[in-house]
Amino acid sequence: MIVRRLKFFELIIIFMLAVLTACSSYNVKPDISAEERLSIAKKMFDNEDYFEAKRQFKILTLNNPGATFIDEAQFYLAECHYNEEEYILAADEYRRLVRLYPRSQWVDDSEFKIAMCDFKLSPKAPLDQKYTKQAVENFQRFLEDFPNSDLVPEAEKRLRICRTKLAKKEYKTAELYRKLSDCYASLVYLNGVLEQYYDTRYAQPALYWKGECLYELDRLAEAAEAFEELLRKYPASKFRADSFSRLKEIKSELAKTQETDGKAPLSSQTKDNKKIN
Repeated sequence: MIVRRLKFFELIIIFMLAVLTACSSYNVKPDISAEERLSIAKKMFDNEDYFEAKRQFKILTLNNPGATFIDEAQFYLAECHYNEEEYILAADEYRRLVRLYPRSQWVDDSEFKIAMCDFKLSPKAPLDQKYTKQAVENFQRFLEDFPNSDLVPEAEKRLRICRTKLAKKEYKTAELYRKLSDCYASLVYLNGVLEQYYDTRYAQPALYWKGECLYELDRLAEAAEAFEELLRKYPASKFRADSFSRLKEIKSELAKTQETDGKAPLSSQTKDNKKIN
């Protein structure tokens, strides 16, 4: 037990010495001016010494709330967290900048990075997509607020990735229900893909399987509409042949049904005429 405590204290001492060494190597004195501290902190940042830079930027934001450079220090503090993959903490610091310094030149970068934090936290499609949905909202907000930003192309690219991931989750869920022969549940998710993620690569197969599910549920007219829409929207679709074949089959069945329905009234009318005579 004593040995463990000694090792623990040794680690603390080593850590403190490392911090002091880092500070001394950058000549960080207690009485330096805020401008000097900012310069040293940025040098630490450029050298990828984010841990110590983070400490210096934090001191600056706490001790100099009215300084002209305070928004810059706040942005770099957030950047330190971001570069250390502390995305939740980074997002909080970016939001703090946007809230406290709405006219800062760093606001558009911060809004973009808030979305990027959610993007970085977004897991694979099968998992919970809370952060992916947040990323979509934040990228859309950024594009609305800063349509002329140099970051727009990157934001649009990331937004497409997020929307595709959400579409994939909906589509795979629909696929699972279809394999379980639950066409009603499958339709809910297929319609979700078509209504919300119509511009992703999952829209085309979703439309095809919507037609198949409707066919299985004997909703032939609706199924025909789905297949006709697919053939119209995606003339080169890999589902074209199957859609055309199914559509032909549906039209044949509908024609037989209409023919049967058409004969029934005539038969009844003949019987009624005989009774009258």
